[in-house]
Amino acid sequence: MVIASIDIGTNTVIMLIAKIDSRNKLIPLVNEYRMPRIGAELKPGGKILPEKVLELMEIIEDYVSIANHFQSDIILATATNAFRIASNASNIVKAILEKYHLEVNIISGEHEAMLSYLGVITGSYNPKDCLVIDIGGGSTEVIRGTKNSISFRKSFPIGAVSAKEKFLISNPPTNNRLYEFNIHLNEIFLELEKQKGSGMNAVAIAGTPTTLACIKSKIKDYDEEIIEGSFLTTKEVTDYANELSLLDSESIKLNYGNVMKGREDIILAGTLILAKLMNKLNLKEIKVSSRGIRYGAIAYYLQNVEKDQ
Repeated sequence: MVIASIDIGTNTVIMLIAKIDSRNKLIPLVNEYRMPRIGAELKPGGKILPEKVLELMEIIEDYVSIANHFQSDIILATATNAFRIASNASNIVKAILEKYHLEVNIISGEHEAMLSYLGVITGSYNPKDCLVIDIGGGSTEVIRGTKNSISFRKSFPIGAVSAKEKFLISNPPTNNRLYEFNIHLNEIFLELEKQKGSGMNAVAIAGTPTTLACIKSKIKDYDEEIIEGSFLTTKEVTDYANELSLLDSESIKLNYGNVMKGREDIILAGTLILAKLMNKLNLKEIKVSSRGIRYGAIAYYLQNVEKDQ
């Protein structure tokens, strides 16, 4: 069986096409990445901008074509925070269904957290105590558990895009704005201090940690083989945050290369969120993974197929 899984996020729209073997092991065939930032200027109850809707539709058309080329048996589509808060989300879902015969599943923050966790443990991460951090464009998920159960999951209404648009408005941001953002992060993540624990294996997924790992490895084009399973220390993440806070987005793009394309204006916000989380959770280091919701959606689908049989 071949399954395509599309993750429609606030900043990115990513597709995984994977082969499922006889033991239900997921074997990635191709990953496609686009960064339309459909959540640009979006506030709760507002509308995804018409030009962003058009861009999304073009990406979906392209992805469906690629999925069909790989003879995918199923195409899963999962939408997160931007679709959760947009007043025109249902109209977009209807248009995608009518035009491409693709059903988009708008998931809750709690379900998003669960899929992020499932995505991580489809890989080689099966420790006794695992914590997963997923910093998206509009929300951040923190999940803790084992291979077989989740003990804590929470979706926080802050992400790299929403933080940039609300707090880090100037380019580069002022010290006052950075201070306000730090205070906000302290408040919003306060409950995570209860999740501190020794021997905890922590994994960070999505664009912020993978981009920082590229900086650490001194590569200017993303290479999943180098990045997957690499590590970032709390000191390194804090140092990157301090370094990025002094640069405007154009300088960030020039200094760090193609890996920053489409992310140069939000990488600081994501890095500050990651640094705060690592400090709140008392983490010395964190493992980096490119796996996430698109992997988790396939794992969740396969689990439910087994239940139905």
